[in-house]
This record gives sequence, structure tokens and C-alpha cells, in this order.
Amino acid sequence: MLDLRGTELAADEREMLLHPLCGGVILFSRNYRDEAQLRALSRAIHELREPPLLIAVDHEGGRVQRFHQEFTSLPACGCFGRLHDEDPQQALRLAQQSGWLMAAELLAVGVDFSFAPVLDLDRGISRVIGDRGFHRDPEVVTELARRFMRGMKTAGMAAVGKHFPGHGSVAADSHDALPVDERDLEEIVMNDLLPFERLIGSGLPAIMPAHVLYPAVDSVPAGFSTRWLRTVLREQLGFQGAVFSDDVNMAGAGIAGGHVDRAEAALRAGCDMALVCNNSTAAAAVLESLDAEVDPAAQVRLMRMHGTGEHAGLTEIKNQQQWRDAVLLLAAIDNSPELGLGDDQT
Repeated sequence: MLDLRGTELAADEREMLLHPLCGGVILFSRNYRDEAQLRALSRAIHELREPPLLIAVDHEGGRVQRFHQEFTSLPACGCFGRLHDEDPQQALRLAQQSGWLMAAELLAVGVDFSFAPVLDLDRGISRVIGDRGFHRDPEVVTELARRFMRGMKTAGMAAVGKHFPGHGSVAADSHDALPVDERDLEEIVMNDLLPFERLIGSGLPAIMPAHVLYPAVDSVPAGFSTRWLRTVLREQLGFQGAVFSDDVNMAGAGIAGGHVDRAEAALRAGCDMALVCNNSTAAAAVLESLDAEVDPAAQVRLMRMHGTGEHAGLTEIKNQQQWRDAVLLLAAIDNSPELGLGDDQT
């Protein structure tokens, strides 16, 4: 899965996206100007190949939301956790509304899925997770994430739980360094792994592993670990969905070597698709030198990540009573001016 430089496809990017080892595109804020442009970009990407390439984005709400302006600014998942401490039923209801709203707006512009929800525990340790996590209690995280996933599914979008088996118990940010979690497997299973296990039982379609090293379990980070991805995830937890690596351009992935080595290590360990972001030179090198065969089983799993159903544009979505109800309900827990019914939100 590769990224793009701007708001339109360049000729060299078209060529890269036609490469047989390319399976998708991840979009960032730089790829968005307005709804019409984004829909045109999505259409151009989807029309390149048959079956079409997947289009993904990190659009969780709160600090991690790539598109604003015409899109509703969503509250961070931690807002639902704080509400859950006071009113559990309302929190569950709003988490589901947020999942639906996020998915409906993205599907309206041709994006297949968001890398959401975050299943990491917000234990007050990891700054990069923080309020991206629903709560510190794994049972509460499970309940809220299950409802968020249900909302996404209702809109026609598959969920991606991240960052397996849990990024919330380490202070370091894997974008900048390799975090090391010294806990043993039993403690991780009893806490951080619980939301993943429960959501797998509820039909979680996809997972993204963490660039975190758990030395008591394996000598390589989870995203490059056959023990984590094949033994724990596939065999012990019975997960049958898709596995996306986290960005192999991140500092936390450097332990695996160069970018080609990192992509190969991720795929060999059990990832179905490796992400190479924000480094066009590395992306070109991976496509040119990656020694990997297309796995038919992985292709089937990835095909299930395409958005489903007929989706109107954002204007049509905003005319629906369900959209208005969702925005009003979410505004009740986040009073920032970014939430509202109008089209002039920033």
C-alpha cells in the first residue's frame, strides 16, 4: 500500500499503482482539497485496475483525522470512555453513531476503509496513543470498540483494529523510536490483548500490528513476528481477517533493515499487505526489489475490505436525518466548534 504526493495522480504514480505488487493507496491530508477533488481522485484510483485498488485513510477522530472542512470533525475515542464512566449506555450509543458517521462520510467520497478503531489501552503511559484509546479498562475498550465497529459495518465499511497486541503500555512513539514492552505474555494476554480477542469473536475484519518489541515473547517487533501473527493471532485467537503492517517507513520498523527487508519481513511474518508511506524512493525500491509471491488466501481477505453498498456524495449524506441525528448527538459530548450541522466547519 503506497501513498501519493498531492491532490491528483501524477504519471509516475499511475505507473507505480499499476505494478502487480501494489494493492492499495493510503491517503493523507495533503491529498485532500475539497469533496469534488477527493471523489475524482478516488475514482481515478479505482478505475486503474480490476479488481480495483483499496483506498484507505487514518481517520479515527480527535488528533488523527486527515480530512476536515466538508467533513464532520469527530471526537477522540477517549471522549466515549470518559462518558462511559458516567453514562455507559449513552457512551455505547454515541460510539456506534461515530463509527457510522465516519464511515458514511468516507464512503461517500470513494474511500474504502479507515484504519480504525484503536484498541490500545489508554493507561496514561503512551503519549502517541493517549485519547486515541477508548479507555484504560480492556472491558470498556471492548464494549465501545464493538459498537464503533458495528456503526462502521452498518454504513458499509470494514473495521481495522490496531495496534496488535497493544501499544498503550510503552512511552516511546514507534514513529520515532522502537518501543520496548518488557511485560510477559500472560500479562499482555490478560490486559492489552483482551479487546482484540473479543472483537475477533465479534467478526473483526482486519488488524494492524504494532511496531513494538515484546522481548519476553519474541526477539522482533510484533509486525515482523511469526509468533505474534501466526501462532498467537491466527492459531490461538482464530483470526481469519486481513493483516496490514504499520508503515514500514517508521523508525520502529528499522530493526528489520532497509525498506525492502522490512516489507519482506512483514509479509513473511504474516501480514497480507505492507504499508510504505511518505518515502517515494523507498516505495519504488520495494516494488522493484521485493521478493514476494501473491498469496491467494491473502487476496481473498483483502477483497473483503472494499466498501460496500451505493453511497451518495457528502451533500446527499448531510441531507439524511441519520447524519443530522448523529452530528447533534456527538456535539453533546464535544463542544468544540469543529462539530456542527453546517458546511462551513473547519
